[in-house]
Amino acid sequence: MSMARVSVAATVLNEAEDIAGLVESLMGQTLAPAEVVVVDGGSTDGTWEWLAGAQARYPGLVAIRDESCSLKQSPGPIARGRNVGIAAATSEIVVCVDAGCVYAPEWLGRLTEAIRSGAAEYAVGGSYIDPAEGTVWDVASAPFFGIKLSEDEPTKSCTARSMAFRKELWVRVGGFPETVFLGEDTMFDAKVRKVVAPAFAQRAKALYRPRHGFGSAVRQLASYSITDGVLGVRPARLARNVARCVAEVAVLALLRWTVVPLLVVLGLEIYFAYRLDWRSIRRASAKVLAARLAFSLLVPWVVSWYQVVGAVTKANQPNRQNAG
Repeated sequence: MSMARVSVAATVLNEAEDIAGLVESLMGQTLAPAEVVVVDGGSTDGTWEWLAGAQARYPGLVAIRDESCSLKQSPGPIARGRNVGIAAATSEIVVCVDAGCVYAPEWLGRLTEAIRSGAAEYAVGGSYIDPAEGTVWDVASAPFFGIKLSEDEPTKSCTARSMAFRKELWVRVGGFPETVFLGEDTMFDAKVRKVVAPAFAQRAKALYRPRHGFGSAVRQLASYSITDGVLGVRPARLARNVARCVAEVAVLALLRWTVVPLLVVLGLEIYFAYRLDWRSIRRASAKVLAARLAFSLLVPWVVSWYQVVGAVTKANQPNRQNAG
């Protein structure tokens, strides 16, 4: 297998709670990265100060402060931060990661194996949460964000929490699109798949720690749905969710005459709530199972409304880091 160098790139803004865990897990990889490039978009919470100080402890850490990688100066600050970091990377293979995640020691080797061997130019690993560590709403909302409940579950997620590619491929497709606020990894993935087929790396998921409460999970779902509307993507998903909303209203209207349609729709909604990860969630507490069903019932209403809002307004909502 080729001993090609591998660089890791991340973009951060106001991630003081998570930056240490991210960097330390990357520096502890069994396949040591040639460098870890972290682009800070102008943090004000101590993130930059931590990065600046950590460079003395980690010679492979390259910290870049670039305030153009924030919503105040770019319509696509996350994509811009990724592009700045990748451009600064000196290796022929580049891996994207995100704050809020940590990475198991074997992760980098597993994710890049197909690329280093010459079998692929692009690889994705996906992300997962540990149900024992996650909040009730982390587990309840996970499948609706493409997140698994186990590192062993198969995934075809294109999330930039765990994504690797040859730098030449990034150049060929024009990098991450800096015109969008969220969904830059989805759009990048779509461009890349027109050129090459991805390798789906096994057991190469990022361990994601969103720490959701009910409100933050709903807000994230709303933000992603607005982005889908802004970009005009996933129309079939919108149609399915609108159909679910219509069905739910219809069965309530029919209750005066019959309960059969209500029972059918309820059965379908239970299926939708647990179908993606039943093997992992079936041993969860009654509280978690109830939260999953409640969140699943809310999904079609949130997705339908906010995707239409995004399509009409063509305006994204800032996240908590970029809201200032």
